[in-house]
Amino acid sequence: MANLKDIQRQIKSVSNTQKTTRAMKLVSTAKLRRAEELAKRSRLYAAKMNQVISEIAGRIKCSKVGGINNRCFNEIENPKIVDIIFVTADKGLCGGFNIQTIKAVKKLLSDYKAKNVKVRLRGIGKKGIEFFKYNGVELFDIAINLSSKPEKDKADDFILTSIEDFKDGNTDALYLVYNGYKNMITQELHINKILPVDLSQVECSDTQTSMLEIEDEDEEKMLDSVVDKYAQYAMYYALIDSVAAEHSARMQAMDTATNNAKDMVKSLNVKFNKARQAAITTELIEIISGVESMK
Repeated sequence: MANLKDIQRQIKSVSNTQKTTRAMKLVSTAKLRRAEELAKRSRLYAAKMNQVISEIAGRIKCSKVGGINNRCFNEIENPKIVDIIFVTADKGLCGGFNIQTIKAVKKLLSDYKAKNVKVRLRGIGKKGIEFFKYNGVELFDIAINLSSKPEKDKADDFILTSIEDFKDGNTDALYLVYNGYKNMITQELHINKILPVDLSQVECSDTQTSMLEIEDEDEEKMLDSVVDKYAQYAMYYALIDSVAAEHSARMQAMDTATNNAKDMVKSLNVKFNKARQAAITTELIEIISGVESMK
């Protein structure tokens, strides 16, 4: 039979763990409210930016306004070098939040390796960076503390090198991989092709109207400016969306851990009571046996 002191020690340890996980859940819940509100506001701007870039892509595909031949809008058939930027958390204890992103990146690496395409992997977030370093995967660029505290200027600087390399022809595609916020209990994995801008969903129509009025001589300059802003905000929004999803995942993980600790305490209490009853029974039997032997 288990020692009563050992069981009491286990009960105390699990109870302390339960208090910690409950506190962490409350902290994540509070942080999630703020991150969720920021993500909702940012989503409106991101949607408008996507609308603008889609319209520009539509004009280029359907009407070829100005005879523009911008690399950011031309699909490259056989890419040789691809940039992949991934976003993970700087901390753990958030369930499968980080591993989903890591698995998606590993699959992209495997697919491109099979096609003899070189991948420049750029990581944001301590957990993902540590994983790939441990597995001997070369990282072209890294950033820590950016995923936990998204800053627009730092996000812009991080992706700017990839944008310029693509425009200069040093790379042939730019992908952004992250786990985003869908709702309080669900995260959604995103594998977004940032450059070149995808034209496959653009449909041409004779009645197509434009909300943009641009002079032909300004079009090339405007395209470069809009592409930069589009890619940079996509990076910043990914960080905001990811941090909201991280707090959501951690809140769920800590809630599950708290419930598991509660069930374990109940189980240990039952075990303790049974052990105590067995000890009392054994002691009574010894006393009775001693009395009987004295008769």
